[in-house]
Amino acid sequence: MTASALAGDLGSIVGAANVEVRPAALVPYRSDATFGFSGTPSAVVRPGCVEEVSQILAWANRHGVPVVPRGAGTSLAAGAVPVRGGIVLALTRMNRIESIDPVDLTAVVQPGVTTQELARAAAGLALHYPPDPGSRHVSTLGGNVATNAGGLHGLKYGNTGGYVLGVQAVLADGEVIRAGGRLLKDVAGYDLVRLLTGSEGTLAVLTELTLALRPAPAAAATGLAYFAGLEAAGDAVRGVIGAGILPATLEFLDAKCIRSVEAHARLGLDTTAGAMLLFGDDGGEAEVRRTVAAMADVMRAHGASSVQVATAAAESDALLAARRCALPALSRLGGATMLEDVGVPRSRLPELVRRIDAIAERHEVTMATFGHAGDGNAHPVGCFAPGDAGQRARVAAAFDDIFAAAIELGGTITGEHGVGAAKLPYLEAQLGPRQTALLAAIKRAFDPAGILNPGKLGS
Repeated sequence: MTASALAGDLGSIVGAANVEVRPAALVPYRSDATFGFSGTPSAVVRPGCVEEVSQILAWANRHGVPVVPRGAGTSLAAGAVPVRGGIVLALTRMNRIESIDPVDLTAVVQPGVTTQELARAAAGLALHYPPDPGSRHVSTLGGNVATNAGGLHGLKYGNTGGYVLGVQAVLADGEVIRAGGRLLKDVAGYDLVRLLTGSEGTLAVLTELTLALRPAPAAAATGLAYFAGLEAAGDAVRGVIGAGILPATLEFLDAKCIRSVEAHARLGLDTTAGAMLLFGDDGGEAEVRRTVAAMADVMRAHGASSVQVATAAAESDALLAARRCALPALSRLGGATMLEDVGVPRSRLPELVRRIDAIAERHEVTMATFGHAGDGNAHPVGCFAPGDAGQRARVAAAFDDIFAAAIELGGTITGEHGVGAAKLPYLEAQLGPRQTALLAAIKRAFDPAGILNPGKLGS
């Protein structure tokens, strides 16, 4: 089909202004935030409502045209890359917060609403939407649900999936379905809400989300502690959990991250430390004071060289900035970065980081690691010159070994970013052939023609 014919067919559904087929206009949609993956779509379509999504999918299913749902394009696993061409279905026009109910503690939103927009709207009603991925200021809730995104508060509050009560979704043939709703308890039938959460756009297109909210915490506080190395920091993490404390924040940065963040942001970090733990809690004022003071005591008891507790909200924000700017800071080490998100049981995190360091040394690459110490989720970052093919190949080979190490330690190849196209080659090593075949069978049941985000889960 010619570009003009494609634009005509799709324009009749969404209006000509919401279809792009010009080569230059397609360039931003060839890739997402994942380095090294790209594909060229035939068209970008921006629907404004569920009826338009339904008609687009019905058309694509009849013509056998791939459809790649896309939000803000912040995927770090090439989940929004049109690796087999077709249509990029950009859902950012569907960006309304339909309702927030302070009694049912729910929000109903369209998929193009950003995480930060919902969090701010909820906060205005003294409510709290806990999931907070690092890209929360731009990432969309549709993308968060499609990848079951995590964040800095995952230990205490869990991932996005724990807040998805219901979805409206469009199947590959254009049929619109609803699963779940505002109920807190509902065990009627298979749990399609959980199945569609984390399905990465391979089973259906999410067009409306019903999300759980919580009452806003009255107070929050943050602190940081420096250690000689990650082994001591890991002991402190075990000490915190062993003391019966479930913190809202428990993050780590290794020595390379500390130095890079300080060079980038000038936050006054101790660049002589071997590791840093960022810890914090939220809740009632008295509870927060008690738990943060208790965590500070645990840090000191496990050999922290210094411990700092923020005394004001602005100071807490500055401490959290040290963790949130880790990735942009590391990009200065080589010019380009590959970021991954392997996870292991919390007790094995120090061993995983030691393995990562040894693998980086063996492959002669620059690699730094930060992540969520509380839930065993590490983010190794390979840094390299983008024009140096040899460096890039060595970083990729290092990640092959890191994925294998995570699996060997009883962990996962992806703690929160999803599989996408980037990690699909490693999925069977973790799940085994039988479970991988079950994923493919589920994919066929939802999408017999295989048009939804092909080259990803179940493909």
